[in-house]
Amino acid sequence: MSQPPFERLAPFIQDYIYTHNWTELRQVQVEACRVIFDTDAHLLIAAGTASGKTEAAFLPVLTQLHQNPSSTIGVLYISPIKALINDQFERLTHLLKEADMPVWAWHGDISQSHKRRLLKNPQGVLQITPESLESLLLNKHAELSRLFGDLRFVIIDEIHAFMGSERGCQILCQLTRLSRFTQKPPRRIGLSATLGDYSLAEKWLQSGTDTLVITPEIQGGQRKVQLALEHFYLPQGDERSPQPPFLRGATEDSEPPFLKGAKGDDKPPFLRGARGDRTFNANPYYRHIFNLSQSRKCLIFANNRTKAESAIANLRQIAQAEGLPDIYHVHHGSISASLREAAEEAMRDSSPAVTAATVTLEMGIDIGQLERVIQLDAPSSVSSFLQRLGRTGRRGSPADMRFVCAEDELCGEESLPEQLPWQLLQCIAIIQLYLEERWIEPIQPLRYPFSLLYHQTMSILASMGELSAAAIAQQVLTLPTFAAISQEDFRQLLRYLIDIDHIQQTEKGGLIVGLTGERIVRNFHFYAVFSDAMEYVVRDESREIGTIAMPLPSGNQFALAGKTWQVIDIDTKSKTVYVKPIEGIASTSWRGGSVSIHSKILQRMKKILVEDIQYSYLQANAKERLKSARQLTRLSELNRQNILPLDDNTCCIFPWMGTAAYRTLERFLNFFVREALDIRKIGGVSPYFLTVELSKNTLQELTDELVSFCEKELTGYDLVGSDEAPKLHKYDEFIPNNLLRKAFALDYLDTVELRNLLLQTTNH
Repeated sequence: MSQPPFERLAPFIQDYIYTHNWTELRQVQVEACRVIFDTDAHLLIAAGTASGKTEAAFLPVLTQLHQNPSSTIGVLYISPIKALINDQFERLTHLLKEADMPVWAWHGDISQSHKRRLLKNPQGVLQITPESLESLLLNKHAELSRLFGDLRFVIIDEIHAFMGSERGCQILCQLTRLSRFTQKPPRRIGLSATLGDYSLAEKWLQSGTDTLVITPEIQGGQRKVQLALEHFYLPQGDERSPQPPFLRGATEDSEPPFLKGAKGDDKPPFLRGARGDRTFNANPYYRHIFNLSQSRKCLIFANNRTKAESAIANLRQIAQAEGLPDIYHVHHGSISASLREAAEEAMRDSSPAVTAATVTLEMGIDIGQLERVIQLDAPSSVSSFLQRLGRTGRRGSPADMRFVCAEDELCGEESLPEQLPWQLLQCIAIIQLYLEERWIEPIQPLRYPFSLLYHQTMSILASMGELSAAAIAQQVLTLPTFAAISQEDFRQLLRYLIDIDHIQQTEKGGLIVGLTGERIVRNFHFYAVFSDAMEYVVRDESREIGTIAMPLPSGNQFALAGKTWQVIDIDTKSKTVYVKPIEGIASTSWRGGSVSIHSKILQRMKKILVEDIQYSYLQANAKERLKSARQLTRLSELNRQNILPLDDNTCCIFPWMGTAAYRTLERFLNFFVREALDIRKIGGVSPYFLTVELSKNTLQELTDELVSFCEKELTGYDLVGSDEAPKLHKYDEFIPNNLLRKAFALDYLDTVELRNLLLQTTNH
């Protein structure tokens, strides 16, 4: 660039920078300006959390839009979650206050009047989710040229959250469909803080276009990171420590006489050593988490909603017993929008606040200056670890992340695989893979997303009206997501949809949406390609608390938003559960989706068990637990063998392979080995170990069968039964069975990786 990038920015942006006391543009912003101002390329911005990626995209884009205003919506910003749109909307509105350029937020919580104003005068920046964009494409087909004809840029935030998923495939379909209404293909900008293989992200961002993608090299510098990992045993079947009844809700005047004014050694033993006169003997696991977060701005990440709820319920109870303020919040998909927003606002405030969250706060929502992130058990990926680590350590302070692993207390009767601390090992492996190699999981796209094929076929047909079979094939199969799907597969799908009345054939031979299909397409749930669980709304008087999948009978208790509620009444017609708050701790279980773990993580876990390295971030309990696991590894000879006997009839396979290869191995045992060796039972925990109960055969025969896999030319098709039809996605129920088998065999099984890893597992 001939001029410094700052001087090329629009005057209102320069004023904004002066007003906010920026001393300089960051490197990522300088490089983004170079690409946007001086090339016609797409742009991939891969830089750490809090590096200024959002501004890097918007400053040059808004400058170009200011200098050459668009006659329609000029910038389309696609976000994975509504909360991120709300957050960015506030930031952009402030930035554009002095410019004649509107910002529009569009998702399910936005009022119809706001949306009508945009539709009447489409200008500026539109911030939207994939689901709302689908709604526009379907319902406003006739107006798409007027809305997007002069679209210049598409910004996709958190692209790692989309790549490799059906939702990401949906976005690529939407962008191609949208480009059919624009004067020229809009440039794309992808943002991410956690990408391993940039080439995969570049290929994804480029899909359906011939435009080059430029990824500027950003010098991140050495970031200071503080890590610690501790381990706890939980009493079997009870991971919480309820407050004694006489202490629940107690005040100084209501305490039993023997507690009033008691100090130190005057207290009963179970109360000693804790602050305050009303403290109970909390489970050491929750006491440790409480101490880590006390009087701090902390985010606690849990791998599911149940653990997030349990953590906050126990921390809140400890604080209550010690007479400390309630600074605790829960943030996940089953919490009402108002309570999630209250949690976000509390985190932005300068006062101490603690929020337990699932992936909902992994994204770049502004939650202020965090002092610490606490991770309960192991994240499923290095990518997730980095996303969560990146939530802390801003403005020059070190990133501070504490891992806390827990497992049930051992009683001495566990089998060998049950004695290994899998979560502890996975935590260490993920940390080490990043520290040693800066490795992050590569993201592979789905090749046969038949559920999405149904979705896009129905969406296009509903939006365009009657089309010939050739015309609908031209519209659908030219979408880049479906490059691997053949004409014959698509013809079979169309014939099947006609048979089940989702599509009808007119007298003229054209295709339209059928009566059965109409009921699906015209439901607002259709816009999402992920499954929407039908849940009950939970209300405390007139306030919405959140949702649960299945209500308990009246009088029963459950946990939600970190508190315990008693069911008062259930209205099945409106799917509403009326509750009142009560003391104590209860639990709630939610159905959770499965996660995939990469083979490299399992391979590193094995190495941890056999190497003698002492990791500096391990705390006392974690050091002892790892030491005992390594001793067990040597004594059992797991350091030399990956298939070991557990008793006379049962052996255990430690495959040290990721989810896809493990799934493939499990199917090989069921399809090809079970009958040959007269296997009674196959069990295990994916992807850590498999147990095989044999009737009379030996461990050597099982090993020989695994070796034989490496010699067979088996494919995924050989491991899927002829009567199987694995339904994994939302619209799989409307897909012919043979197509479902094809998708499962080619997208969810990996015989090549299994063959390579078995050569190591069987020591050949």
